[in-house]
This record gives sequence, structure tokens and C-alpha cells, in this order.
Amino acid sequence: MSGLKLKATMFATLAAIIGLSTLFFTIILSLIDAFNIYSLALFVVFFNILQWLLAPYLIDAMYSVRRVSRNEAPKLYETVERLSRKSGIKPPQIMIARIPIPNAFAYGSPLTGNRVAVTTGLLNTLDMDEIEAVLGHELGHLKHRDVQVMMFVSILPALLYYIGYSLMWSSAFGRRDERGNTSALALIGFLSIVLYWVLTLFTLYLSRLREYYADRHSASIVEDGARKLSMGLIKIVESTGRMRKRLTSLSHVSSFRMLFICDPESSERDLRDLYMASMWRGDREVIERYTRRRLTLMDQIVELFSTHPNIIKRLRALQELM
Repeated sequence: MSGLKLKATMFATLAAIIGLSTLFFTIILSLIDAFNIYSLALFVVFFNILQWLLAPYLIDAMYSVRRVSRNEAPKLYETVERLSRKSGIKPPQIMIARIPIPNAFAYGSPLTGNRVAVTTGLLNTLDMDEIEAVLGHELGHLKHRDVQVMMFVSILPALLYYIGYSLMWSSAFGRRDERGNTSALALIGFLSIVLYWVLTLFTLYLSRLREYYADRHSASIVEDGARKLSMGLIKIVESTGRMRKRLTSLSHVSSFRMLFICDPESSERDLRDLYMASMWRGDREVIERYTRRRLTLMDQIVELFSTHPNIIKRLRALQELM
């Protein structure tokens, strides 16, 4: 599957989710000279905020997410409410996504409120202690307001991207005015695109840092949380990697992969970095075996374009908290 070769880049953030559609509108409006740079900036900001407000409805539709009642999932309710009290936040709505791969994600907007979703694959793969640690991670994202933070830091790269392409498009097909500044517009547009990529790398770095922060939050509110989350991450990576080898209907899962606790797109690469847990006796032996692997230069380069930290580095960070 070609999607497996794609790296988790900034195109997985909110700016990239709406990239093609916004670029389409930008080109059309530029051709008819409907607005200037200022109105373009306002348009992109408005479009980003609008999609943030409506994104939960799209996520629910794409991933077959539904809210579960307390009677349906009493253990999940008890766990989320207890960890929410420890986190000092209001308990989010509890959702279940009908996705076979094990994963979880936090999302929401002012229109829907905060939500935490676990997949059916997660409930079938992890034991309750590990699910508790995963929920602690997702509550960390809500406590740190990561959805809002990443949305706002993505607006500036998005502005530069669309302004840059608008200027380059205008310089290529517009008329040369009396000052003959077409080349200057093209240069400014090109520089805007370059700066967009620079800011994208910083945004990706921030995204990886916030994953570490959410891991640390889970370890702080869940008893023996670092070990439980480490084992949960290992099981998620192993199970997802095996599933992607035999299933061809999971391409839609990666659409909002920046929300997940583990990136499904990198599961096969992460699986190559790990060994099967069943060959070791205890959890700590499994974790120590995985964290002894040396990272290559290619691992470091790939991580630069990823929304999530390298799985080995992530396990090592958790190991320090045990």
C-alpha cells in the first residue's frame, strides 16, 4: 500500500487536513481577483477555525464513533472520571470508534465539548491497566489543551503556504504593472513557501514534545503508569503493524492520525524496531529489551517529519519515570 510509505509530516496537522480544499478556493478567487492579501489571510484563518469547530462531526462520521452510556461501559466511565479528578479537569464524553486497530484519541471543539474515544481494537487488545494508562495520556492532551494549541500554531504556516502560492500564481498569470514588480511578487511567494516548510518543522517538533508531555501526565496520575503505558504502546504498535500487513481497508484511518496515541502510518516501521513481547518473561524485561536498540541516522531524519516521537525514544523517556 502506497500510504505505508508516507511519513507522518505536518500535512497530518489541521493545516494539511484542509490543504487541498483551501488551495483550490485560493486559486479560484485569485483568478477572479476577488480579494487582496489581507482578505486572503482572513479567509484562511476563518476556514481553519471553521474546520476546527466542525471537525468532531467529521471525525465521528469517518471513524463510526458513538457515545457510550455508563451501563454499556461502567469500567471506562469509572476510570475516566477518576483520572479526570486527578487531572483537575471536567470528565470528557466517552466515545467508542468502530476501528479494528487498537488506538485512542482526544478531540472536541466549543460546539461539541471535549471527547475521548477508544477503538474497539484497543478494548480487544489491551488489558484494563494498559487502557487506563492510555486514557491518562489522552486526558493529558485535554488538560494541556493540545487540540487548541496545535490548531493555532498551524494557522501561521497555513497562511504563508496559501499566500505564497497566491503570489506565485498571480505573478505567473497576472499583468505586469507600471512598476514591473511581477518578479518581486514571485520571489516573495517563493520565500513564503520556504518559510512555511521551516515553520512546519518547528510545528512538528512541538507536536512531538506534546506527546511526551501527555505520556508524562499519564505516568503522574496512573499508578505504575509509565510501565503500563509502555506495554500499551508496544501492544498497539505490534497489533497495528500486523493488521496493516493483511488488511487493505484501513487507509481512511490515517486521515486524522495526528490525534492518535500512536501513528498508524508508522506502525510497520515501529514494528521493525521492536521484537515480539511473548519471548520475554516480564514487562520490564520487554521494555528494557526494546529500549536497548540503537537509533540510526535514518531514524533521526524520519522523526523530523513525524507528528509522534520515535517509539524507542518514547519508551526510553517512559523508562526514566519508572
